[in-house]
Amino acid sequence: MFDALYISATGLQAQQLNVDTIANNLANVNTTGFKKGKVGFSDLMVREAGRLQPSQEEAGILGAGNRLGAGVGIASVSKLFDMGDLKKTESAWDLAIQGEGFLEVTMPDGSSAYTRGGTFKSNKDGLLATSGGYALKANVAVPDNAQRLQIDSDGRVRVEVAGQGTPVEIGQLDLVRFTSPAALMPQGDNLYRSSTGSGDAIAGKAAEDGMGSFAQGFLEGSNVKLNEEMVNLMVAQRVYEANVKVMQASDEMLGMINGLRK
Repeated sequence: MFDALYISATGLQAQQLNVDTIANNLANVNTTGFKKGKVGFSDLMVREAGRLQPSQEEAGILGAGNRLGAGVGIASVSKLFDMGDLKKTESAWDLAIQGEGFLEVTMPDGSSAYTRGGTFKSNKDGLLATSGGYALKANVAVPDNAQRLQIDSDGRVRVEVAGQGTPVEIGQLDLVRFTSPAALMPQGDNLYRSSTGSGDAIAGKAAEDGMGSFAQGFLEGSNVKLNEEMVNLMVAQRVYEANVKVMQASDEMLGMINGLRK
């Protein structure tokens, strides 16, 4: 019964994290490019049910051959990179990736981060950058006199400049992908960093070798499905309640034992 208290406590902790993750998903249902989180559960270390019994035959069901779990643990909290719906905006500075791939971004400390797109701008150095001001690693310099930005599906970047009849090519955007994108570490602002689990970035050209293509004038919506998250929330709540009931029952049984008289 002491074990039941501990086991139900692990269940409460696990479901609390599950509810926190669901809450974050629901809060970001309208966040551009947001990827929903998912909690993975695993059973904790098993132990022998009857360590003091001499043998399985003598001890019966509590023999050393029978083992019990010690509760539930968190195996992983990962991101699901299913593609969200594309929303048309008509803005030349909005860019989505249709299919697999990430754009590489240079952070202030010189390290790399990765994004699925969003609303871009020309930063203080004149480079094509995220809305947060982080320049793309491609170092695409946008001229001050540029009148219209054009990004083709294969990543070729061109601008229309006053006084010139044809668009001028100013750079090329490439994509990267990962062996296990679910293991990427979210950094906020729709940015991710690689980890040991995700593997190193694999560079490639857009619309080639399984890479996605660019869609200018579109934004990728959140991949959170409201109905699914509400169902998951109700299930998590019921599991939490069940663990509370186990803890209450164990406490009552221990109270009965304490109330025994010789």
